[in-house]
Amino acid sequence: MAKLIDITGKAISGEWGTDDLVGNGVPVLRTTNFTNIGVINFNNVVTRQIVKKSISEKLLRYGDIIIEKSGGSDKQPVGRVVFFEGEENKYLFNNFTGLLRVRDFCEWNPKYIFYSLFANYAKGGTIPFENRTTGLHNLQTDSYVNNVMIVERKIEEQTDIVTILDKVNQLINYEKKQLEDLDILVKSRFIEMFGDPVSNPKGWILKKLSDLGQFKNGINFHFDDAGIEIYCLGVGNFKNNDVLNNMKELSLISLSNLPSEEYFLHDNDIVFVRSNGNKALVGRCLAVYPGEVPVIFSGFCIRFRKNNDSILIPYLLHILKCESVRRKLTGRGANIQNLNQQILGNLIIPLPPLELQNRFATFVIETNKSKLAIQQSLDELETLKKSLMQQYFG
Repeated sequence: MAKLIDITGKAISGEWGTDDLVGNGVPVLRTTNFTNIGVINFNNVVTRQIVKKSISEKLLRYGDIIIEKSGGSDKQPVGRVVFFEGEENKYLFNNFTGLLRVRDFCEWNPKYIFYSLFANYAKGGTIPFENRTTGLHNLQTDSYVNNVMIVERKIEEQTDIVTILDKVNQLINYEKKQLEDLDILVKSRFIEMFGDPVSNPKGWILKKLSDLGQFKNGINFHFDDAGIEIYCLGVGNFKNNDVLNNMKELSLISLSNLPSEEYFLHDNDIVFVRSNGNKALVGRCLAVYPGEVPVIFSGFCIRFRKNNDSILIPYLLHILKCESVRRKLTGRGANIQNLNQQILGNLIIPLPPLELQNRFATFVIETNKSKLAIQQSLDELETLKKSLMQQYFG
C-alpha cells in the first residue's frame, strides 16, 4: 500500500478571484460542475477575474483530480472527486475544491488514482475526515490525503484496470443515452400527434382535470407508529420514473391502524408530489400499477383517479409531463413549493379522439418494452461496475 500524499503531495488550494465584469475572465470549475459519476459537467462554468501571477501551475491538465473540500450534506458526504479530461491550461478550480496531481506518470496512472479515490468515497471513506458547521460539511483535506492508502500495482496492471473500468463506464453511458433517446422519441411523437397541450393548436375539446377524475391527499403517519406493515409511496420514489409497477421498490412503514380504502392505490392512479423543500420536485407525477399489492401514499402526495372514459392514462400522463404544463404548475411564484387539489383540478386538458389516444398508448407500451430491456442491461452493468470496484479497491 502507498500513501496518497506520496503520490500527489498535498492538495493544491483553488482560486475564486472577483466578479468578471468585463467578460474576459478565467473559467473556474465549482462543485456545481461535479457529477456523482466522477465526470465534469462543463455546462454553466463561470468566469472570474483572477490577477495572481502564480496561477499557471493551477491551470488544469489531463489527469488532474479535483476533490470537493466543502459542501455535501447529511445524505451526501463531502469529498467527491472528478477526473479532468478537458482542454488543458484553460480552467481553474474554486476555493471549495482542491487539486490532486500525480507526480510520476511512469509509476502511477492518474486515472487509477482517481478510481481508487472514487471507490473510497463510495464506501464512506471521507466521512471520518468531515468537519460539520451550520449546514456545511468540510473535508479535513490535509488529514485525508495523509491517511488514504492506495493499492500498489505495476503501472501495466493499473492501466489494464483503468481500461476495463473505462469500458464499463462507456457501456453504461451508451445505455443511458439510449434511454434518453427513447424519452425524446416519445415526446416528439406526442407533439406530432396532439400538439402542445397548452396552446392546443389542433383545437381539441378542452376539459378541466377535475372534470375527469377525483383527487385525494395522502396519509400522514408517525414514524413511531407500530403494528401493521404496509408499502408506502413517498416523494423519494418519484425520481425520473413515469410508471411504477414494482411495489418492492417502495419502503415499508408501520401503522397503528389500517387506513381506510380511499388511501389505497389502484392501477392507473396518477400520484403527484404535493409538497417538498425542492421546488423542482413539486408537481412531478407517475402512474402506478400495484395490482394486488396493498399500497398507500404519503401526505406529501396527491392521488388522481380518473372517472371519465374520454381520456386514457398514458396520454394524460404525458400531458402532465409536458414542459408547458409543468411551467403552468410551477410558474406561480419563486417561492411556491406546494400544490393543492384546486390548482391541479384547474389544469385544462385537451381531449383528442380515443382512437388517437389509443394509438399513442400502444406506441408508449412498445417503447417501454425497449426501455425495460435497456434498463435491465444497465442494471447489470452497474452491478458489474460495483463488483469490479470492490475487487480492485476493496
